[in-house]
Amino acid sequence: MEKKYYEAYDDRYRAVHAKGVSWLSDRSTPIVLDTIEKYGVSRTDAILEIGCGEGRDARAVLDGGYGLLATDISEEAVSFCRKRMPAYESSFQVLDCINGSHEGRYDFIYAVAVLHMLVLDEDRKAFYRFLYEHLAEDGIALICTMGDGSEEMQSDISMAFQLQERNCGSEKVMVAGTSCRKVSFGTFEKEMDSNHLEIIEKGITSALPDFDALMFAVVRVDARFQKEDS
Repeated sequence: MEKKYYEAYDDRYRAVHAKGVSWLSDRSTPIVLDTIEKYGVSRTDAILEIGCGEGRDARAVLDGGYGLLATDISEEAVSFCRKRMPAYESSFQVLDCINGSHEGRYDFIYAVAVLHMLVLDEDRKAFYRFLYEHLAEDGIALICTMGDGSEEMQSDISMAFQLQERNCGSEKVMVAGTSCRKVSFGTFEKEMDSNHLEIIEKGITSALPDFDALMFAVVRVDARFQKEDS
């Protein structure tokens, strides 16, 4: 089966891991735990991470004693996390939130540096629909995506998977090209509204040293569109 453009990170992870290095740093994104604390997410609440990558944020949440299911579309990423964190092996799972299926509702869902990988409108809508369908009543989600709040751009998805040389630590590695779409806050807000999500808080944050600027939004299901079975 032909891979979707947004699956290119699986190839990228395989390339860098074969060299014995990681793609990103081990430093967690501060806003994840900050949001958990600010909004009173408890250690008995169900938490879902979309796009855990190499486990940078999952480790911090799991070490904090929270009940996290960390997921990624990349089998390589999930395998990597399980090997690096054997004590939490059962907390990692492969999931395609765009085209896959998943059961359960969550009190807190977070996705760091995932949404900007989705270029096509239909895929972004599927991402938001997943949040809408899997947030528990009174649940919240944190979305962090590359952007400064004003820039709008998108990459050519036909270029995904094409090899390019990149620096990875002290190594130069030939890795798969991936995808990127940055939107303004205006577009971001329209996307939320049209997909029945209400923004509670928004702003600019960072995840140094990997991301200098990330737009973020904390959202919940719009009360006008509460799920009938919630």
